[in-house]
Amino acid sequence: MKNRDDKMEVSGHLWFNLAEQRFLGGERIELLERIDQLGSIAKAAKASGLSYKTAWDMVRTINNMSHLPLVDRLTGGKGGGGTSLTPEGKRILGQYRVIQEELQRLLGNLGSRLGDTEDLLRFIRRMSMKVSARNSFAGTVTGITKGAVNSEVTLTLKGGVPLVAVITNGAVENLGLAAGTEAYAIIKASSVIIGTDLHNAKVSARNVFCGTVAKVIQGPVSSEIDVEIGGGNTVSAVITHGSAERLDLKPGDHACALFKASSVIIGVS
Repeated sequence: MKNRDDKMEVSGHLWFNLAEQRFLGGERIELLERIDQLGSIAKAAKASGLSYKTAWDMVRTINNMSHLPLVDRLTGGKGGGGTSLTPEGKRILGQYRVIQEELQRLLGNLGSRLGDTEDLLRFIRRMSMKVSARNSFAGTVTGITKGAVNSEVTLTLKGGVPLVAVITNGAVENLGLAAGTEAYAIIKASSVIIGTDLHNAKVSARNVFCGTVAKVIQGPVSSEIDVEIGGGNTVSAVITHGSAERLDLKPGDHACALFKASSVIIGVS
């Protein structure tokens, strides 16, 4: 919806929201369509008028939040690798188009029936808030261990990847958490530690995910490192430039992402 000269214009831009974030909608659907057509994130980003980093971040978020990966990155091989939609990605894309068509029909005569829209616009703005945390994952609660003050909540992500959070007992009750509840885990990238050769190491962090480095962005102060941990899940970390230089990680290298259970925020729809 747009407000022009105090008049309401009803537009048909459909978004699906998860964990108070825009999960899948116009811009991201266009990116998925371009990836399907061109077979490359870089080419899709250019065709959509996006930077490569923005496109990559969108793909990572889409895969993390969907219950099955929608985008598959291919590395190496005779064709030099590429990117394609998974069967689930193609199915979701087709369903979105159907819903978008039905939405357009619904909105066809809605504008004249809305009346005073000031309160509606204010409500929509509040509901469209985003979170700043780089890591958002969808999963299912598979275990809750209650203590005197806090509870340990285990969330199983797609691919069977377990993630552990420690939150207050009050939060467990307020969120209505129980085994089988669908929930979201949110972790700031600055809370993630990156390491190598940790298979036999003993650390106090409950969440240790080892996988393959997917992307490294070097900066003069901080660097971003993305690690694919399986099941279509990718953990993003922001570490100091000096640490990144010492680790000397490159795409394709093995690395582990660690974060404390107390660094995880749990949310529900």
